[in-house]
Amino acid sequence: MKNICLYFQVHQPFRLKRYRFFDVGKDHYYYDDYQNKHILKKVANRCYLPTNELLYSLLTEFDGQFKVAFSLTGIFLDQLELYAPEVIKSFQKLASTGHVEFLSETYSHSLASQGSQDEFVAQVNLHKAKIQSLFGLTPTVFRNTELVYSDSVGEMVSKMGYKAMLAEGAKHVLGWKSPNFLYYNVIDPRLKVLLRNYKLSDDIAFRFSNHSWSEWPLKSETYFQWLKGIPANEDFVNLFMDYETFGEHQPLESGIHKFLENLVRLIIKDPETGFATPSEIIDAHQSVGPLSVPYPSSWADVERDLSAWLGNEMQKEAFKKLTSLRQLVIQANDPDLSRDWSYLQASDHFYYMSTKFFADQSVHNYFNPYNSPYDAFINYMNILSDFIIRLEKKTKRIVYKGIPIEELSGDPLDDAITEYESILTVLQQRKLSTNKVVTDKNATVPNPVALAPKPKKRKKSS
Repeated sequence: MKNICLYFQVHQPFRLKRYRFFDVGKDHYYYDDYQNKHILKKVANRCYLPTNELLYSLLTEFDGQFKVAFSLTGIFLDQLELYAPEVIKSFQKLASTGHVEFLSETYSHSLASQGSQDEFVAQVNLHKAKIQSLFGLTPTVFRNTELVYSDSVGEMVSKMGYKAMLAEGAKHVLGWKSPNFLYYNVIDPRLKVLLRNYKLSDDIAFRFSNHSWSEWPLKSETYFQWLKGIPANEDFVNLFMDYETFGEHQPLESGIHKFLENLVRLIIKDPETGFATPSEIIDAHQSVGPLSVPYPSSWADVERDLSAWLGNEMQKEAFKKLTSLRQLVIQANDPDLSRDWSYLQASDHFYYMSTKFFADQSVHNYFNPYNSPYDAFINYMNILSDFIIRLEKKTKRIVYKGIPIEELSGDPLDDAITEYESILTVLQQRKLSTNKVVTDKNATVPNPVALAPKPKKRKKSS
């Protein structure tokens, strides 16, 4: 029997409000509550609630024959608790059928796997605890943010006790091999790797309502025949996609719900096809060999790499500065700072800074609330500057370029001292100018910035 594995990612970020430079040090609340509530409610009514109801009816009608898997990010669940608790109840209703698997991922839908291993582990454990508390289930399969996977990431996931991980079946990863087989991590063979069939997944997720697509309108019977046409020795097909496909990215008016329902019925009716969860596939099949992914892959854009989030200098600078603050956040031990630290790590903020064009431009524009990637960068860095001020005040430590100044040495320390000496000189000149008695009404007060000497490079101490 050829098994179909349906997996859905469900995520919404806490969107940031427009935050000006002049707000730094004054306004410590960073979120656009109106947009966050408005968007979540809209997507809940168009996707989450009606699609959950459809899945529940199918799960109960085909008891044990139809199965699906989800990963719900921690910050998505936080938003549901604030704005749409009825959606959580609908997911709990799905869980009660016993035929839904919930996967682990990072709580913040973050890029922590590319920064701090300790932060990565902490977020995964926090997310696991959230799933256990809401659904009474303990995930055993892992799905990283945006399907980011590499040999080293897989090794970390295996050490955390997971038996399998999802990844993208990218061409540059597989070469001539098929994504419809089970593989294992090249460093730690205990971790099995399930690969997304991106062609068949994207036919639904991206092309379903595209009128210029040669296969439009896509019928469930046509799609089912594509599944049946896969070679008999390939025992399963992994269809992984955003849950928002059903009602938001592909509008309800397109017939996406009817397509899904008919497809499920066709698969179950056929004695040679069926459904399985990721865990069931892992338990039922042997891996055919190692999967070598030395450089991170993802399911984003044409390149299927990290360039959507870390492809330009703005993104790298913002990510580096954010990542460097972890120890101070731990030292601060402040719930508000910890919350903001978590929400600022969402990969969406870095996605908005992408300067990619051509084939991927329309997708980036669809998800981007900013006028330009430069606006996104400036807004984020303004917020990060205020966040650092709060950290400094709480921990009583001065931070220079994201690093506590007492931890600096060599050239970085020299640069910091030079910069602060320059600032001190300007302030001293300003004080002198303010205290100076001006006898000539036409006299002008010297500009303290102009009076400040240009910073000089300090000599290295021997």
